[in-house]
Amino acid sequence: MRHHIVRTGGHRDAGITTAEYAVGTAAGAGLAGLLYKLLSGGFGEKLLRTLFDHVLGLLGLG
Repeated sequence: MRHHIVRTGGHRDAGITTAEYAVGTAAGAGLAGLLYKLLSGGFGEKLLRTLFDHVLGLLGLG
């Protein structure tokens, strides 16, 4: 019994597919939501205040 192997020409997938766009968009939205939740609470306020005070200290203004 003979088997024929069919080869396709050098077709390459360039770029990303719609499913990959959807996964990337969902991941980005999830990360943005997590960052918003962290930075809008008490922890985020304390973190930003500490960072701001540190930068002012480095500049000799604080």
